[in-house]
Amino acid sequence: MSEPGRRTQRIAEEKAAKRKKSNGRAVFEWVRDIVIAIIVAIIVLQFISPTFVDGRSMEPNLHDGDYLIVSKQSYGLFRGEPEYGDVVVVHTALLDDKGNDKLIIKRVIGLPGDVITIENGEVYVNGELQDASYTNDGVTNGSIHNLEVPEGYIFCLGDNRLNSKDSRSGDVGCIPEDAIVGKAVLRLLPFSDFGSIYNPYDDR
Repeated sequence: MSEPGRRTQRIAEEKAAKRKKSNGRAVFEWVRDIVIAIIVAIIVLQFISPTFVDGRSMEPNLHDGDYLIVSKQSYGLFRGEPEYGDVVVVHTALLDDKGNDKLIIKRVIGLPGDVITIENGEVYVNGELQDASYTNDGVTNGSIHNLEVPEGYIFCLGDNRLNSKDSRSGDVGCIPEDAIVGKAVLRLLPFSDFGSIYNPYDDR
């Protein structure tokens, strides 16, 4: 092969090697970006859980279809404890339409050691009448007499008291703190209601 021919072949081989190296680098960067994205997603999901409100039990403050951000570490990594008025997502013994454990979203009304009484449409905690102005109807149906919330449990109600299955029901009862998935901290959708989750106890 003549010298010009060898030069042309060498140039072609160098170009092919560069293309191969470039393609290999592109594949590596693509795989690297996917791995990083997966790791970030796993880390993020350890802290938050996007959740849709299902049903009317939290009206008028939360509505069916509202898209919430739930902090999964509010009562774990951050060493916090449930507080009055927190809106929490919890596991229950209830089953959904597919036969899976049903998650419900309710408001914390009673803490460990509190004594709960519900009578004549009103709620008392440790003998103190609770404000119901933030609820849907201002009335709490059912009857509970001096129920003491056990250690490690919380007592929860929906804001729509006439249309909510919550701690008043024998199917739910007082909820173990380790059944709490997380605390609802932010409403993303609808955009018109974007913001932090209302806690009526903050007004006291």
